[in-house]
Amino acid sequence: MTVGLNGTPASMAAADWGVREAVLRGLPLRLVSAWEWQPFSYAPLAGNEMPEQWSVRVPEETAAELRRRYPGLDVTADRLTGPPPEVLCEAARESELLALGSTGLGPLAGFLLGSVAMATVAHTERPVVLVRAYEGEGEGEGEGEGEDEGEGGDGEGGEAGGGEAGGGAVVLGIDLSSPGDETIRFGFAAAAVRSAPLRVINGWNPPPYFGHGIGDDEGRRAEAIDRAAESMRAALAPWRERYPAVEVTEEPGIGRPARLLSEAGAGAGLVVVGRRATPRRPGQPRIGHVAHAVLRHCPAPVAVVPQAPPPAAA
Repeated sequence: MTVGLNGTPASMAAADWGVREAVLRGLPLRLVSAWEWQPFSYAPLAGNEMPEQWSVRVPEETAAELRRRYPGLDVTADRLTGPPPEVLCEAARESELLALGSTGLGPLAGFLLGSVAMATVAHTERPVVLVRAYEGEGEGEGEGEGEDEGEGGDGEGGEAGGGEAGGGAVVLGIDLSSPGDETIRFGFAAAAVRSAPLRVINGWNPPPYFGHGIGDDEGRRAEAIDRAAESMRAALAPWRERYPAVEVTEEPGIGRPARLLSEAGAGAGLVVVGRRATPRRPGQPRIGHVAHAVLRHCPAPVAVVPQAPPPAAA
């Protein structure tokens, strides 16, 4: 489990979420900073401390605090040199999961996704979780948290960054035209490790003439829902067999997929979406419009899972 740190309250919320996720999954935790990280969206420096000195001090102090709170957890801190997106992608390659922070601007404005987070999500080969922190969160948090926790911690202290890593249902969004095994596997595994229910959501955005009295709108909507439900059952059947303990709810719906997923994220422990892998295009990171909208508006932590491209047509 790897967390990218840059000293902002959002990255500290990501560290708090990441340590809980590491405990849930039984993984070591690695904190990574890039001292060339520019530009700073938040000014963490004080006095005459140089950026290079700060980039060593903050991860080490954060790691020491997490070791105190979770004495049974293996926590390491690394200061790496290089362009932050490349550093984070390389660190993610050696991990099961990478966590980064994003700052909430309010219920209407959504969340601020920095250029580093955007580029990392677009190019990494591993799942990335964007953890939420609202303005004013993260400063002074962690004081006195987890002092009564047992060996390895039990995840009871603090609620920064969208709540506990293990709290609430897991919401999984799938594209029925090309459901990705990687995304489905991640969603089921996340629900299993949390002992949480899994809500699987697919949204169908009807054509513009629906709702204007052209044709049998209600009948077509019902048929579309029935077809989606049948496709969902078929896509999820092998995963239900692989994870029999996971309680699964299939929710085909009418509407924009990003809106349905963002609304379902209220109170969820984690929302999972896929990102279709594409060749790297310098200066043009691609995340996909659905994943991007969910990252902007969903209140829960959002996992973006790279998917293999569909096979080329013969």
